[in-house]
Amino acid sequence: MLQFLVIVVSSTLVYSAPLIFTALGGTFSERGGVVNVGLEGIMVMGAFSACVFNLFTADVLGAATPWISLLIGGATGILFSLFHAVATINWRADHIVSGTVINLMAPGLAVFLTRLIFNDRGQTDIIQERFGKFSFPILEKIPVVGDILFKDTSAPAYLAILVAVVSYFILFKTKFGLRLRAVGENPQAADTLGISVYKMKYAGVLISGFLGGVGGAVLVQSVSSQFSRATITGQGFIAMAAMIFGKWNPLGALGAALFFGLAQSLGVIGPQIPGLENLAPVYWQVAPYILTVIVLVLFIGSSKAPKAIGKTYIKSK
Repeated sequence: MLQFLVIVVSSTLVYSAPLIFTALGGTFSERGGVVNVGLEGIMVMGAFSACVFNLFTADVLGAATPWISLLIGGATGILFSLFHAVATINWRADHIVSGTVINLMAPGLAVFLTRLIFNDRGQTDIIQERFGKFSFPILEKIPVVGDILFKDTSAPAYLAILVAVVSYFILFKTKFGLRLRAVGENPQAADTLGISVYKMKYAGVLISGFLGGVGGAVLVQSVSSQFSRATITGQGFIAMAAMIFGKWNPLGALGAALFFGLAQSLGVIGPQIPGLENLAPVYWQVAPYILTVIVLVLFIGSSKAPKAIGKTYIKSK
């Protein structure tokens, strides 16, 4: 039983990490009043750039390669979220349309560049320097708990949990967080108080781009080990569902992402569950998407979004 629990927790953390980062990114953007449905496309570009950087620098950077690749994925995410920010904030485009354009453009661009770089193949080479299993010194020695939580686990997942806690502090305990939330609730009132509404909206969207890109980079370096068109298949939308389920609160998004991560991990560990080992694999594969729909149907009505979310703000003269 202990061994099965270890497998479940370890697998859940691996699949949750990309969702946690991306859900946190969506939280920052939407707390500032900008809907970012382009998180799926941002994850795609983050995964692609991190994978390519990893492949071409692993010989030089060694074990540090995956961690530096996270920053590359995040930087790429910032670049693509900048398109979304300009379109929605300056050009006053519909937020959903702008995000959808990113989601449509990113996979095609990533596959085109992959074919260009890797001799017309639809996928990259397999990366050698990836996020493997990590054990926390001292903590792994704790009886039972150490085996479950701190031995042969996912380092990016614990980084994501730390980022979630820091994000909560930033949003609810700092002046920046107060201003960002004020802009998402009532930008006109925030403007009269001297808050730069446009700057805060930009900050929220760019932070979401960075965290979404990091989410894609974590996924490609801990789950798939190579980039292809199928590397990111709905994780960005699942992360948005986690954000909504978590009521636009970083800690709530963290808990929801862990739940969805468990659902995704069922595709791998499901056949090992006693009594369910004969269930067709396709049911385990569709489980996270079915659970996402069920959660949205049950909880979207009770989740209260920022009042000015998705609304175009025009600065008064």
